[in-house]
Amino acid sequence: MGRMRHADTSQVITRCARCGEWIRGGCQSRAGSGCGSTSLSNIRKNGVNCSHSGFWRASLPSRWRNPLAYEDRVALVRYAYDCGVRYFDTAGNYLESQAILGQALKDYRRDVCLVTKVETTRPEEVRKAVEKSLKELQIDYVDILLIHGSPGLEQMTVAQAMKIQAEIVRLQTQGITRFVGFSAHGYFDKALALINTGEFDVCMLSYGYIPRGSSRVLGERMTKLRDECLAEAAARDMGIVAMKVLAGGWLGRWSRYLVSDFDGQQLRRLPAAAIRYVLQDKRVHVLVVGMTFKEQVDANIKVLSQGGDYNAEDQALLAGYSAKLYQTEFVRKIPVE
Repeated sequence: MGRMRHADTSQVITRCARCGEWIRGGCQSRAGSGCGSTSLSNIRKNGVNCSHSGFWRASLPSRWRNPLAYEDRVALVRYAYDCGVRYFDTAGNYLESQAILGQALKDYRRDVCLVTKVETTRPEEVRKAVEKSLKELQIDYVDILLIHGSPGLEQMTVAQAMKIQAEIVRLQTQGITRFVGFSAHGYFDKALALINTGEFDVCMLSYGYIPRGSSRVLGERMTKLRDECLAEAAARDMGIVAMKVLAGGWLGRWSRYLVSDFDGQQLRRLPAAAIRYVLQDKRVHVLVVGMTFKEQVDANIKVLSQGGDYNAEDQALLAGYSAKLYQTEFVRKIPVE
């Protein structure tokens, strides 16, 4: 097909600038050379190398319950960068998220992997949307440009999504994005069809111990389709990014509110167990995890730097909490896809 293969968002070993420990991190520049300021050891031979732990954009907007002042959110992104995070994900409809990332990372462009999304369903609006993102991010190209899950793929047919893909490929030929992908919270029948076209470099899929989409819990059929997406994407050597690793906060910051009678010490162990659950799947290159406070950055980096496999204790903890969670009135009211 003559298309670049592939936008690998895979693991790289780098030393944490803050604590000096070796963690998974680092990124190559657009030209493919190392940043020079950190020691990099490529795990795979790719066009773009980023940290295994991503920084999720949805934790930044104040309207989405981030209590920090604007300048503190900028500082939080820089703190994450100093701790080794190199994969930063955002979108045009994530309110002030792109502007925060642009301000925080403007001096580190060659060292990071910047990802944004196109949420429009109209091909003629793609360029304008991307130009807006570039302006807010203070850059002239992105590393990965995704078709947004929702609004986006969820509201389109596969044929319509491929028209958006064609516009993104046009931008790719002009150097505005390096790689092309899509995201999917659910609707994995469409996601699988897109993967099978062979025309995408990256897919970002909801994947975690609790099978949660954006506003729905994934049922047996959709979970099976998600697993088929993972298998087919891996077979095609696509970059695979996992989102909803903490089930949209159900296994993180919201856990103590959702299951208030669960042991507090056990609740604090949930995020690490959930992260290890996804890390055991070697097909996944990047985990996109929400971070609102420095303490969360530290905790996530600790999980990656210390290593350790998903174990029976993790499994028992997640199973016990999830059993209680699924019995709550809040979760029982959520529709199943």
